[in-house]
Amino acid sequence: MKKAIKIFSIILSLSIFSIGCSKFLDLDPPYTQDAENFFLNESDYLRALTGAYDLLQGMFVSYWIGDIASDNCIAGGESATDTEGLHQIEAMNHGAVNIELRSIMRFNYCGIARCNFLLEPKENEIDFPSKATIFAEAKFLRAFYYFELVKFFGDIPLVIDERLGVQQIQQLERTPASEVYAQIEKDLNDAIAILSYKSESTHSGIKGRVDKGAALGLLGKVYLYQENWTAASQTLNTLISSGNYSLASDYNTLFLKENENNSETIFDVEYSDQEGGSYGCLICLEGNLTVGYQGIRQYDGPTYGDGNSYNLPTEDLFNSFENYDPRRNATCLNISTFLSSQGLPDDAIGIGAGGHTGFYNHKYMKSRDEMLNGIPDNDLTSGVNYRVIRYADILLMAAEASNEIGDTADAILKLNTVRNRVGLYLHQIDVTQPPWNSLSTSQNSIRELIYRERRSELSCEGHRFFDLVRTGKAAEKINGFVVGKHELFPIPQDEIDLAGGNWSQNPGY
Repeated sequence: MKKAIKIFSIILSLSIFSIGCSKFLDLDPPYTQDAENFFLNESDYLRALTGAYDLLQGMFVSYWIGDIASDNCIAGGESATDTEGLHQIEAMNHGAVNIELRSIMRFNYCGIARCNFLLEPKENEIDFPSKATIFAEAKFLRAFYYFELVKFFGDIPLVIDERLGVQQIQQLERTPASEVYAQIEKDLNDAIAILSYKSESTHSGIKGRVDKGAALGLLGKVYLYQENWTAASQTLNTLISSGNYSLASDYNTLFLKENENNSETIFDVEYSDQEGGSYGCLICLEGNLTVGYQGIRQYDGPTYGDGNSYNLPTEDLFNSFENYDPRRNATCLNISTFLSSQGLPDDAIGIGAGGHTGFYNHKYMKSRDEMLNGIPDNDLTSGVNYRVIRYADILLMAAEASNEIGDTADAILKLNTVRNRVGLYLHQIDVTQPPWNSLSTSQNSIRELIYRERRSELSCEGHRFFDLVRTGKAAEKINGFVVGKHELFPIPQDEIDLAGGNWSQNPGY
């Protein structure tokens, strides 16, 4: 078989063409080009870049785990054996044989492979005006995929600008996380040096293409995860001071399809509702499957489409919001209250055996209108984008960094900016509710306020578990969390086997 068909076999035993990318790199007639002569013009580079973007749609697994592994949500669904891997993660009894964790590794490494294919040195290089921008976007994507992997698994094999065959996999070792982070930072800094803000960009009309703001936002987050507070503060404040972003006025409508790519958007995964799909290959979909999966089970009414009751908010999350915080209802749909408002009894919906909390994930739920587009399996094909990085997240990360370097005044200013959007201010916090025993402006008090605000602002968006781990709060908040083990997820056993057994497993698994 042609060399192009073996572009990526590291870890996944998947080729670059094997999961949902034939539409990006189809050859006519088939197999008439190999990897060495594929890049003949600008269009070829753009097609390869589109293939690199395509793996972003696999973010649904990371998004689910980020809340299900925390105190925010339970797995839900039809039964405890339906997506069993999510239920294991919810219970903190997951091990190295887990389909969801293997998907995290496979999807992200496949994305890296497509970036490497584009970025690797080539003979007979061609030049064209957009080449530097295409390479910068590919570097952003590679950094993003590696960041997903390192925050899940810690030390991981680092492969850049090259293709590897099956035999070479067995000679690879896990690269220390510090070196992976260094490469992520390098890729993002390279991208920042080239990319423009969307307002300045020549491709600003192309939805979904990353820009300088996305690269700065991700780099600031990468620094934050490493507790490099000064670098995080400088990077995030560069983004803030650009003046290109602001908070959307209405939190309640922030996650609707018609409000995509608003002033708060730093980085979204773009989805399309124009192509049907099936449960047989979820990574092949062009639509966002999460809003259908998270819909109300067996609901038949005018407001929402029915769904599969996944990723259900907990009562603990619902009760964590301050009184009068509109984000509570925008995040957690109280199903009993909703049904009552529709004149329906509680038993008007189905209850999945995978668990029921009384709440549904209100940020990403499919509307009735989306169920009527006539596309096969349209519960899997929502066009609603996944908001990966929002400006509110940037402000809260910048507040955290400012506080950690001793600038509590700036931290309070940024924290209040986020709270003001929903009509809240620091002095409105009910000091009788733990852990708020005082309104001291000490560094520790502001730190706790920021942590709580992150939960209120960003819940059900896939951040909570990683926030709890990086802030050392996971054991306090997550039932069954074992310190020294659950900070990382296990390396999938299938990948260890493919590597000839020469990769060590993470501690405790």
